[in-house]
Amino acid sequence: MKLACVALFMVGFITAAPATEPTKSKPAPAAKKVEPVTIPAGAVEVEPYTYRYTDTAGKSWLYRKTPFGVTRMEDKPGSTDATQRAQDLKTRLIDSTTATEHGESVRFERVWPFGKTQWERKKTELNEVERAVWNRELEKRAGRENTSVARENAAKD
Repeated sequence: MKLACVALFMVGFITAAPATEPTKSKPAPAAKKVEPVTIPAGAVEVEPYTYRYTDTAGKSWLYRKTPFGVTRMEDKPGSTDATQRAQDLKTRLIDSTTATEHGESVRFERVWPFGKTQWERKKTELNEVERAVWNRELEKRAGRENTSVARENAAKD
C-alpha cells in the first residue's frame, strides 16, 4: 500500500512539472571600457601626491595619487565656514603640539584623547603646522635667552 502511494505521488509530481523548453538567456551587454585616470602632462603639483590642472574649457581639476590609482575631482573654492573651520583646526593643532630639537630633526608631541602621539621629522621636511610649532618654540627659546641675559646684565650693574 505504501509502495502504491509513493508510486502515485511520483507520477503526479512528474506530470505536474511544466513541459517548457529552457529559455535562452539574453547575452549580457558589452561592458564599457573605462580608461584609467592619469595625471595630465601640464598638471602642477600643489601638495605631495596632489596636482592641479586647468582643462581647455577653463575648468580646474584636482588629481590625487592614492594607493588605488589616480582620482580626479573638480577644484571648487571652499566656503567661508569651511575655511574658518580649517583655520580653527590648524590653530588647535599648533597650540596642542610641543617640539624639541634632536640634532638635525625635531621631535613633536601631541596629546590626543587616546594618548600621547610622538613623531620626529627632519627640519627640512616640516609641514605647515610643524613649521609653526617649531617657530613658536624657537621664539620661546629666544625670549628665555633674552631675559636671562638681561638678568645677568642687571646683576652686574
